[in-house]
Amino acid sequence: MKIKRIAVIIAVISLLLLIAVPVFAEGNVASAVESTWNTARTQIKTVVNNVVFPVLDLILAVFFFVKLGSAYFDYRKSGQFEWTAPAILFACLVFVLTAPTYLWGILGM
Repeated sequence: MKIKRIAVIIAVISLLLLIAVPVFAEGNVASAVESTWNTARTQIKTVVNNVVFPVLDLILAVFFFVKLGSAYFDYRKSGQFEWTAPAILFACLVFVLTAPTYLWGILGM
């Protein structure tokens, strides 16, 4: 049993050594990455502006109105309106709604 375990370990190590081949980059890798980033920059910006931010806005708006409604119903029960959660959600909603105007300037796009 012990010999079989040692044989399996040796087989796995030898297989890993055969598969692991060092890769050497030819040329200037930084310029290739930079040119790829410059090409993809406009596509990334378009997707983020047209998909990511509207989805975040929708989610935050739904949470805000749901929390506002539940706070109102809690007010009807207890007589005290809790402003903290709706105020935080409203601040997050305003932050995400205005983010595209200043985010790209911060990131240098």
